Amino acid sequence: MAIFIKLIAWIAGLFIAISLLLVVLYKFVPVPVTATMLMDPNGITKDWEPLSNISPNLVRAAIGAEDGKFCSHDGFDTEAIEQAMRRNAQGGRIRGGSTISQQTAKNVFLWQGGGYFRKGLEAWFTFLIEQIWGKRRIMEVYLNVAETGIGTYGAEAGAERYFDKPASELTPSEAARMAAALPLPKRRAVLSPSGFVRRYGNSIAKRIGVVKRDGLDSCIYE
Repeated sequence: MAIFIKLIAWIAGLFIAISLLLVVLYKFVPVPVTATMLMDPNGITKDWEPLSNISPNLVRAAIGAEDGKFCSHDGFDTEAIEQAMRRNAQGGRIRGGSTISQQTAKNVFLWQGGGYFRKGLEAWFTFLIEQIWGKRRIMEVYLNVAETGIGTYGAEAGAERYFDKPASELTPSEAARMAAALPLPKRRAVLSPSGFVRRYGNSIAKRIGVVKRDGLDSCIYE
């Protein structure tokens, strides 16, 4: 039993050391590849850009669509999580309450899919990036590794794919359409969207102004 406990402690210590090393490393260097990218049968098209080269319209669209409390929470939106749990308890399609920080932690360090074990790891990495990276770096990484289309990752590759322009030149409408597709980029059309995606994109376009007006992006654009 003592040997088993020592083994578990050694494994835990090694995991903590490696995870800290990776988080510190990615605070300064671009994330080269993720598990999601490696498992994508459609290949990988990506082009890392610093946040200064990504339009504020897309940053504000992501906040408006995905995480309105991004600048004020510590990585976890307890109210959103509780609401998701209540909806899920009622049955139907499972909904999450993940923040941009949690999505970034999952996208960079883990794999897609659910399960309590992965969610536990996600919480650990979310805590680390909030403490070590800070909000601006989290947003920068999120917009560079998020899947923006079939075999397409990051804001720059997505902007070039859909609009034939760099991410720095995205208009509010274009940014909103990309943000509307972010949760399901393989199923939601960015170009000529219809139905729900079109309405959702129009709603996000309006939220961009609200995010700027109310300073919901203050942790990024001080």
